[in-house]
Amino acid sequence: FKAPSTDHPALYRDLLRTNRVHWIAEEPPAELVREKMMECHFRFRHQMALVPCVLTLNQDGSVWVTLVKPARAITPGQFAVFYKGDECLGSGKILRMGPSVYTMHQGKNREEGPKKEEIDKIEPAT
Repeated sequence: FKAPSTDHPALYRDLLRTNRVHWIAEEPPAELVREKMMECHFRFRHQMALVPCVLTLNQDGSVWVTLVKPARAITPGQFAVFYKGDECLGSGKILRMGPSVYTMHQGKNREEGPKKEEIDKIEPAT
């Protein structure tokens, strides 16, 4: 799939899954074990801004990462690195991603019929 622009909704995701996370200080953090979920921040490229997210711990030590707002160009094979404040908690390789914002938008359009202004946003005028 080739997106028509660098800002196309197909490039944005808000859900991803890692392999087993390598935790640094606590294996895994007590809050994550206790609550099964934990708010923190993550990045998947060196020097990118930290993105608020919620981690959900899986039985196998992997995590689902739900982003507060969708991030652009997340790719399997990159590492998701997790932070709480200034502390690096650990990292896991990104294995798979949830549907893109574009795909979810398409699903909504099928259910309720697309609105003209949404179509204009998605499909560049020719």
